[in-house]
Formats: sequence, structure tokens, C-alpha cells
Amino acid sequence: MKKIFLFLLIAFSFSGCEKDDICDPTSTATTPRLVVQFYDNSISTPTLKNVTNLSAIADGMSSGIVFNTSLPVDDTDRYLTNDTKIYLPLQPTGTVTTYKLTFNTGAAGVENTDIITFDYTTKNVYVSRACGYKTLFNLTNTNANLVTPDSDNWIKSIFIAQPNIETENDIHVQIFF
Repeated sequence: MKKIFLFLLIAFSFSGCEKDDICDPTSTATTPRLVVQFYDNSISTPTLKNVTNLSAIADGMSSGIVFNTSLPVDDTDRYLTNDTKIYLPLQPTGTVTTYKLTFNTGAAGVENTDIITFDYTTKNVYVSRACGYKTLFNLTNTNANLVTPDSDNWIKSIFIAQPNIETENDIHVQIFF
């Protein structure tokens, strides 16, 4: 009788268990980054253009955004890109994120830094019990007030293509240089 009672007790204790809640980062939508694409300013039709040794450092960061995760941690090329597109994280607990975008990083005499500021509103959206919440952004800048003007801006113009940042599938900001 004790064995039957023990068996029933164990069976009932497992009947209330649920499937493990694990948040799979590869298939679960998380807080999206801002997608910036670069274009040639000297051509009248929008043509993609690679940046040269671009680094991006947000206010309050000591090092820049890592563009090359496969490089060792002590390799400074980790923080440089020569692509036509970059992904920049926005601060989910604030409404403003400022980046220093440096073109030709490390090249003496031709290195050029422009400061770009993104103003936005945020909205937290429930994903699941395992994953919690993600933050969506809505850019509130106008095209004209994104870059801090200086005497030698390498960024010539900016266009907000998609102010609602809900996924990383869209181009949110276009930069012409």
C-alpha cells in the first residue's frame, strides 16, 4: 500500500509541471537596433557607398560598437567597419542617444568625427514569460536636426526612411556622404 501511495504522490507532483520556458535568442524578436545605411552624396540617384574605417561610440561608452565579433578583444579593428550598413543600439531607458561617428578612424590628417543625435519615444512590448519585454522606438527627429554642424562634416545629409523601429529588417536612417 505504501508503494502505491508513493507512486501516486510522485505522479501527481509531476502533473503540474510545465514545459521549460527558455527564450531562444535566434528565433525570438528582441529589442531592435537602429539600421543605418550609407549612400554616395555625389550621385543624384541613391547609390550605396561603403564607409572607410568607421567607428561609432555612444555617449558614456569608453569603447565603440563592436562590428567584427570574430576578431580578438584586444584588436582595435573590432570596432571598425567598411560596410554600407551598420546597426546601432539605442538606449531603451532614455529618449536620446548620441553617437560620435568617426570616418577614416586612425588615419592621421583625414580622420573626421561627426556627432549624430537620435531623439525618440519608447514603448515596451511583452514578448513572453521567458523573454520578458522588448523595447520599440519611434524617432522624433526631423531630418535636419540629426547631425551637429561643424566646419568639416563628412555627413552631407540624413534622411529618416522609417521612424518606427520595430525590427531590423528595415532601413531606418539613410546617411549621404
